[in-house]
Amino acid sequence: MQKEELISWLRDGLSAAGLTVEAMPVVALERPKQADHGDWATNIALQLAKPLGKNPREVAQLLIAQLNQGKPPLIDEIAIAGPGFINIRLSKASKFEAVRQTLQTLSRFGCTEANAREKVMVEFVSANPTGPLHTGHARQAALGDSLCRILETQGATVHREFYYNDAGNQIENLTRSVQLRASGITPDSPDWPDDGYRGDYIAEIAKDFCAKGFDPTDTDAVRSFAVEVLRGEQDKDLTAFDVKKFDCYYLESSLYTDGRVEQTVGALKASGHTYEQEGALWLKTTGFGDDKDRVMRKAAGGYTYFVPDVAYHVTKWERGFTKVVNIQGTDHHGTISRVRAGLQALNVGIPKGYPDYLLHSMVRVMKGGEEVKISKRAGSYVTLGELIEWVGKDAVRFFLVSRKADSEFTFDIDLALSQSEENPVYYVQYAHARICSVLRESALTQEELVGADLSALGHEKAEALAKKIAEYPEIIATAARDLAPHMVPFYLRDLASSFHTYYNAERFLVDDLRVKTARVALAAATAQVLKNGLALIGVSAPERM
Repeated sequence: MQKEELISWLRDGLSAAGLTVEAMPVVALERPKQADHGDWATNIALQLAKPLGKNPREVAQLLIAQLNQGKPPLIDEIAIAGPGFINIRLSKASKFEAVRQTLQTLSRFGCTEANAREKVMVEFVSANPTGPLHTGHARQAALGDSLCRILETQGATVHREFYYNDAGNQIENLTRSVQLRASGITPDSPDWPDDGYRGDYIAEIAKDFCAKGFDPTDTDAVRSFAVEVLRGEQDKDLTAFDVKKFDCYYLESSLYTDGRVEQTVGALKASGHTYEQEGALWLKTTGFGDDKDRVMRKAAGGYTYFVPDVAYHVTKWERGFTKVVNIQGTDHHGTISRVRAGLQALNVGIPKGYPDYLLHSMVRVMKGGEEVKISKRAGSYVTLGELIEWVGKDAVRFFLVSRKADSEFTFDIDLALSQSEENPVYYVQYAHARICSVLRESALTQEELVGADLSALGHEKAEALAKKIAEYPEIIATAARDLAPHMVPFYLRDLASSFHTYYNAERFLVDDLRVKTARVALAAATAQVLKNGLALIGVSAPERM
């Protein structure tokens, strides 16, 4: 039985036993820490004891008595533990039910329509078009694309958006850097500005610009050419990284040309949440939970960077995206309260927690036991393209999603290249390839595997593996709900470990056809879940290694 089916059964039991209260708590099911305590546990009796005026064990006994009257055949036992916990033990047939479901639904195993009415925008990467994508962008791309795929398994309609910061000082610095290179001035010259871009890619852009016969003194032409070239390079890197195509590339500059920034500032003034002080325009963000008020327009002129961010998020709301997830570096943490305060100040019905944020820490790269800090081409950082060149797309994607987003992460190039159990992507892919070898040798058809008599599976390692397969739908549903794509590679590592353990415990290709078919069916279901999970994080599932 699936988790949601069990929860529904428990709710019905509570109602039938008269164990309901006005403020009914959520019926939660958790996996017991000790396997001998059963397959699922709930503390609902403890939660209901006080409002019902009963002892927790008494509540548990009343509920269990009701549940036992119509106990499904897929449940073996319901028992009380400790002060009133209820442990549920599933039947052997139930534990292997997920194996057959996997073989029947294949790539759709674990997918639901739970969020079918939800329209979600995920904004990620959003790199300034001023240089190649670096490891921070790579982590954003891996997290963002994986999260989109995970959300889609729950039926959500997902819109992928890339916000181009093509306005402001950084673009002007890019333009000036290209012009200086075109005139023969290099970064080691005393005339090179402190905030100029020093990477070799600037020289390449300048060379290409001049080779086309363009005038390097034409600032607008240089700016347009440099931005176009770098946007093209970023797109190539993202394609090589197997990031699905973005639905929209939103230009920051359009917020100004379309008058969106001025409209937003005007609306904020009209709301009564702004004031003038020392020649600057301020927003009263403290009224919306910020630690201090923020400057919107500087005394010297020009808007601070959070103002166009507020205008941009107004467009997201107006485009019908009631749920928005922004994936950004932890260095953007300070902007969260400002953007949300600006949206609240507008008083246009945008909810308080809008938008959601998934913040990630930066990535350190280690190679040969030393940190790699300098890129020959970028001049100051390791690029996404270099990571892919060194270890391949699969390893980069798996590694960058394999930790909780806001945790510090060190990308070990040597580990990513190793063919060992310590390398998680190799370990998981090898499990899939090993199963594919078994499937080829078994010569069993898909129809035979679907019809396997799974009661022939008796080994405790087989049961543990089937139980791990059954966890997959819950894992991806939770990853979608909690915006936690790292849960998928964590799970895949555990699933691969369970398979390798079972593989070493029993032979698959035995003479007894009934036993052989059951064991191979379990392996085939494992391979399917490995393939499904790897696809969610953009990693291939090789059939041979």
